[in-house]
Amino acid sequence: MTESQQGADTTKPPVKRGGGDPATRGRTTIADGVVEKIAGLAARDVVGVHTMGSGFARTLGAVRDRVPGGGRSATATRGVKAEVGEVQTALDLEIVVDYGVAIAEVARAVRENVIAAVERMTGLEVVEVNIAVSDVQLPDEEDEEGGAGGAEPRLQ
Repeated sequence: MTESQQGADTTKPPVKRGGGDPATRGRTTIADGVVEKIAGLAARDVVGVHTMGSGFARTLGAVRDRVPGGGRSATATRGVKAEVGEVQTALDLEIVVDYGVAIAEVARAVRENVIAAVERMTGLEVVEVNIAVSDVQLPDEEDEEGGAGGAEPRLQ
């Protein structure tokens, strides 16, 4: 090597910053409430699920919904309890089904929909979805949540 080549060879290999794949740099935690909302919305999407939660929880929720700023997020999580670990979650759901539906089929569909939504959105493995059917909504019963599913406007 000539003297000019030795002096010119000052390049160093690029320094890799942070070390490794960006996906492995840090930790993501998902709150129980996040999983509960996802599961609650996914369960409500299933035909045959009238509402979520026990009669008492629905009554309290209906009152809370009527208060301005009263907690729409509470409606999404009503009837859902999640235990979230680092890589797995387990869910307990309490549902009210419409009269005339096959309860076992509705429960299967709820389980499939909830597992798919939670695993897709969170990356957590759903190890179990326990479903308790707490009531059957009869066609002639008035809805505790305010008429036709609470669809009437609160403000006029």
